Amino acid sequence: MEITNFLKNHFRHFNAAALIDAAEGYKSHLDNNGKMMVTLAGAMSTAELGISLAEMIRQDKVHIITCTGANLEEDVFNLVAHDYYERIPEYRDLTPQQEQDLVDRHMNRVTDTCIPEMEAMRRIENVILEEWQKADQSGEQFFPHEFFYKILLSGKLESEYQIDPKDSWLLEAAKKNIPIIVPGWEDSTLGNMFAGHVISGDIKNVHTVKGGIQYMMFLAEWYTENAKEDSTVGFFQIGGGIAGDFPICVVPMLHQDLQRDGVPLWGYFCQISDSTTSYGSYSGAVPNEKITWGKLGIDTPKYIIESDATIVAPLVFAIVLGQ
Repeated sequence: MEITNFLKNHFRHFNAAALIDAAEGYKSHLDNNGKMMVTLAGAMSTAELGISLAEMIRQDKVHIITCTGANLEEDVFNLVAHDYYERIPEYRDLTPQQEQDLVDRHMNRVTDTCIPEMEAMRRIENVILEEWQKADQSGEQFFPHEFFYKILLSGKLESEYQIDPKDSWLLEAAKKNIPIIVPGWEDSTLGNMFAGHVISGDIKNVHTVKGGIQYMMFLAEWYTENAKEDSTVGFFQIGGGIAGDFPICVVPMLHQDLQRDGVPLWGYFCQISDSTTSYGSYSGAVPNEKITWGKLGIDTPKYIIESDATIVAPLVFAIVLGQ
């Protein structure tokens, strides 16, 4: 409890206090037989959030994940190519020519971290293409995350791991077969690669990889089965964008579009956000706005921590884990 005790002693006001409240609310939600969805926007996988998120998955503190296509693939990129990554602390001072020098070396920069194209992206492409083509030729269809589960659980990549595999959140999720929702997967490196292989004719059926509508249908079924009056599902949102916007809408869809009664609202809500409250910004909207859209209720525990998720999320997880 050293981390938790330190935080509770020092984090007493403003966003620091909101962090404590949100973490305690998370724990209370689980203690009341609730389940939790975690959503990942931004570059959380490249930020190596897996170090703490994988442990949350291992200890059954996370029951379903929604993430961008980038976060899905970048956890695996880091798993097999970590030694080739380059950190550039002085990234703010780079000239256009220095940026060009990076791309000439096939180093794609995410803030202060460069992802090596050949060692990460192309290595994974070669392995997952086999699965895409196998499914394509047999007329099968799978979700994007299911293809990743296949290659991770097959053991094909084990000899290439460059980090401790216990720090890969996707590998841990694969072992537990945790549902993952990946809206807008086509907006990702591997999504672009898949499109390229369809265009070139390597893959015949564009629907070999299932898309967003099928993900929403799956989520509607999962939510209906798991959200009960005495066991609601919480929503822990890291960042903004489609990773949060897409899945939270399943509740008003069930109520308004399917006209279903007795479907509980989300039972807990927290967002770690660096978007300031503004006009028309969903990511910057205060949680109460979600009441008007039928996503949260008056009594739903609601928290917003306006800070850097790379700092905040591991601290919240530490409290939830009792560290």
